[in-house]
Amino acid sequence: MHTPPRQNLGMSAYAWLKRDIIRGTHLPGTKLLMSGLKERYGLGTGPLREALSQLVAERLVTAESQRGYRVAPMSVEELKDIYDARAQLEGLVVHLAIERGDDAWEAEILARAHTLNKVVDVSGPDEVLAVWDQRHKAFHAAIAAGCGTHHLLQVRESLFDQAERYRHLWLCETVFSSAAIEQKRGEHDALADAILSRDVSRAVPLMRDHLMTPVPIIIDVMRSRGLA
Repeated sequence: MHTPPRQNLGMSAYAWLKRDIIRGTHLPGTKLLMSGLKERYGLGTGPLREALSQLVAERLVTAESQRGYRVAPMSVEELKDIYDARAQLEGLVVHLAIERGDDAWEAEILARAHTLNKVVDVSGPDEVLAVWDQRHKAFHAAIAAGCGTHHLLQVRESLFDQAERYRHLWLCETVFSSAAIEQKRGEHDALADAILSRDVSRAVPLMRDHLMTPVPIIIDVMRSRGLA
């Protein structure tokens, strides 16, 4: 007997639908039929419509007048635009964070960098990906927090949400490759060193370059999967 995944894991309609879109369970351009969603998630029309409205606001879903909803398309042009915006913004954020961050901010970066570099004993590939991604996000969030500007951090979070589907393609190519993880570790160590040395002239270009390194990898994956 089918048990709705939401009841299994206690996730909201929004969280489940968003995760499935990011992971490619619902492919770009796919029509999201209410009947199919109700069966998959074991929920009524109300919660699903609310979830879809949230995802429209995040540009993961498009609303078609009188015709329901579709998963938003993906494109190389959008990928480049989102990542360029992220890289430029992150450069500004790290500049401000270096100017404004205090001792507690420095300590948090060190702690997050240590946790990210630590080898963890996890039960399977999905957990490896989830744990590394969570710790990677926490490391970058710790750096950004030093900027002290709430509105900038909100814009940063919004761009991050828009990049999630593209990031997931990159994560799947990176997390299971020891060489790729080693390269990321080197980038993170260099970033942390420049930031904790309060070296703006080194940290800003390092951060921008770091944010842009996934782009060619994602483009290759998109082309191999017929998404570009």
